[in-house]
Amino acid sequence: MKQFRQKRIAITGGASGLGKALALRAADAGWKVAIVDINDQRGAETLEELQVKGTECFYQRCDVTKTESVEALRDEVVKRWGGLDIMVNNAGVATHGAIDAAQMSDWEWVVNINLLGVVRGCKVFSALFKEQGYGHLVNVASMAGLLYSPEMSSYNATKAGVVALSETMRAELEPFNIGVTLVCPGFFQTNLAESARSPEPGAQQMINKLLSMSTIDADDIADMILNAVEKKKFWLLPHSSYRYMWYMKRYLPGFYHKGMVTMARKMLAKNGRLKAALQSS
Repeated sequence: MKQFRQKRIAITGGASGLGKALALRAADAGWKVAIVDINDQRGAETLEELQVKGTECFYQRCDVTKTESVEALRDEVVKRWGGLDIMVNNAGVATHGAIDAAQMSDWEWVVNINLLGVVRGCKVFSALFKEQGYGHLVNVASMAGLLYSPEMSSYNATKAGVVALSETMRAELEPFNIGVTLVCPGFFQTNLAESARSPEPGAQQMINKLLSMSTIDADDIADMILNAVEKKKFWLLPHSSYRYMWYMKRYLPGFYHKGMVTMARKMLAKNGRLKAALQSS
């Protein structure tokens, strides 16, 4: 990436899934890589893989729900490297559940990580980038921030918040020579289901099934991210099928809504809740 002469990147959620794939791709391209995560074992394992590649790297335990933890990450990259070129806000978790069934504690948990975690990363590192005179923020949202599947309200809301945040910052930060890339992948194979919360039994198995259906993987999306940053591209929607659904929502909203209602009815019927709801009405 020609505009980044020092090639320094930090990636939250960098010890597994997309974050790890991006770290390995960046290392192959000669970048200095900071792995940021709360899973120390996976962090150590990923660090070993990076060290084999000969890149300068380190692992930093960082809890994105705590501003002081994100600030400690900033302080560490400044101490080691004198600054940072790209901050990737990738850490995230999954939630599922109908609006009347999902626990408020699950809402608070997912908002604090998926939305406010990204806010903290953007707040702390945009300030650093302003001091430097340049930098690039990569926010990993989801197609769930653009397409709102039933029974995913808390997850959808956090990802929609990341979309709104990123669109706002795109204009706000451009005068400071700070770029923003918004990544909205659909389902792809990752470990997202491991920590997923839902009031419904079997939700993790359902999420894993959806993740396994993707025709592209984390490595593919990692390559797309690096390419998007190189081209200073804002929107990155890796899955073509989801892009078409997004176009349908924008240009044929009635048709799209009917499809979502059909999906909701199928989900209710599958676990017997539709029959119960009709009997009680």
